[in-house]
Amino acid sequence: MSEQQRVRVTGPPRRRRIPRGQSPGESDRLGEIYLGSLMRDQLVSAAITLVLLTIGIGSLPLVFWLFPGLASIAPLGIPLPWILLGVLVYPFLVLLGWLYVRRAERSEAAFAELNHKHDQVYPEDDE
Repeated sequence: MSEQQRVRVTGPPRRRRIPRGQSPGESDRLGEIYLGSLMRDQLVSAAITLVLLTIGIGSLPLVFWLFPGLASIAPLGIPLPWILLGVLVYPFLVLLGWLYVRRAERSEAAFAELNHKHDQVYPEDDE
């Protein structure tokens, strides 16, 4: 009897990603400018989102303090502050998150396109 060698099967073979030597934007001065522009745009997006969040939700206690009559309004038997802070704040947060992600994806797509165009014009020398 001839013995066959056992083969261990763990799953389909996986392709390994070959890491690049440098991150996008680190190869030259123009890439650094592109990367800085992307980071600046992300910072501006985050700041705008934070300001809108602060104005939209953070100002509600001030509004109820300045206009105490609003706190006594109770549509459907539920006090208005509870409706605003317990229900209506969540669609506002989802909207802010959606707008932020949309702007961030647009910025990253523009960065990737610029980087791709730059790589086509100035291919890296593989030595």
